[in-house]
Amino acid sequence: MTEHDVTASADAVERPRASVKHLNSAGPAAKKVAGVRRNPSVVGFEETAPHWLRVAAGWSWRTLVVVAAVALVFWATSKVLFVFIAVFVALVFTAVLRPLVKVLSRLMPRGLATAISLILSLLAVAGVFTYVGLSVAGQWQNLADQFNDGIATIFEFLEDSPLHLRVTPEDVQQWLVTGQQWLEENSSEVAGRVWTGAGSVGLVFSALALATFCTVFFLTRGEEMWHWFLNQLPLRVRETWLTGGDVAWYTFSGYTRGTVIVAAADGLLALIILLLLGVPLAAPLAVLVFVGAFIPLIGAPLAMVVAMIVALATNGILNAVLVGVGIALIGQFEGHVLTPLVMGKQVSLHPVAVALSVTAGTIVAGILGAVIAVPLVAVAWAVFSRLRHPDPPTDFDHLEDDDEGDDDDTADDGGGGVPVTVDRRDGRDGERSRG
Repeated sequence: MTEHDVTASADAVERPRASVKHLNSAGPAAKKVAGVRRNPSVVGFEETAPHWLRVAAGWSWRTLVVVAAVALVFWATSKVLFVFIAVFVALVFTAVLRPLVKVLSRLMPRGLATAISLILSLLAVAGVFTYVGLSVAGQWQNLADQFNDGIATIFEFLEDSPLHLRVTPEDVQQWLVTGQQWLEENSSEVAGRVWTGAGSVGLVFSALALATFCTVFFLTRGEEMWHWFLNQLPLRVRETWLTGGDVAWYTFSGYTRGTVIVAAADGLLALIILLLLGVPLAAPLAVLVFVGAFIPLIGAPLAMVVAMIVALATNGILNAVLVGVGIALIGQFEGHVLTPLVMGKQVSLHPVAVALSVTAGTIVAGILGAVIAVPLVAVAWAVFSRLRHPDPPTDFDHLEDDDEGDDDDTADDGGGGVPVTVDRRDGRDGERSRG
């Protein structure tokens, strides 16, 4: 035997044989093409690493790919944030107006039904803001007097409190003078912020214009646009995309319409409570409650705090407490009665998932993220739940009962140390095996 043969034999002993288990079911022709007979290592893998490590590595790189894909989506969205906001708002408008357009299209052409729906919605929004403006203008003088009296009441309460915080009119005047001096010293910075705010207002109107333009086409030819997109996909995935798209739109439209209905109900109930308690600026505060309802978890409490501050400054502490209690009752009615009744099963997210979504959205994109986080998570979960094929659920309580039964069955029989065999088919004790 030569030295080369000895080396080859040693390598054969040290190197583990490549696994070809995945080709066991393949035919002879396939194995011959793969070269299994001559060189199995070209198609197999060397099992040098433990099985658990290979499984963990497989899950790890797949997880990294998914995380990278999600990060890429967020990065691309941040680059076209203006377009994303406009399209999102257009989808919201479409979800809200589509039922009205569908009803009117039975009586007239769909294009005319879309135009009438948009005009009616604009008139409704303009009417609400006009009413708010007129109510503020009509109560401004009385509000100023009530506000001054309320501020004096608050100062007296602070002075009589255990903290004995004394605030005099001279202190307030000094604060005003300090604020005026700060404005004079930072006038250029303030002017820059004003111009920035003006630019932001311009972007808002531009986004609304683009959203309205997209809404017109979504309402008139949205279904045709969706079918055109599906036809651009490979035939084998069209059915899956159709199913996912239908579920996504069902969830998003249900959430949007339900949120609008719940917000309108909250605003109306808040208006009634504020009017009964004699709180000034009831209409603007009701609109604030309506807007706050679009931000889950934190919107309504913030609106409640503002309403309580106005009630405290104008009508005293008792009135502020009553306002807080009333708006808290509205929140309870919304969470336990109104939301389940309006949204039903269209949006099924656990409160913990809602809280985490709002928090993450706020951290990533501020107020915008808080508004869009919940509908996006709800849509993603609905599509995932519809397309996945889960295994049957496990009754863990039943398994624990079985484990306790096993412990009882394996107990000593009369001190002989012989276990009892249980027949699981009928639940009765089988024959006892004697040693």
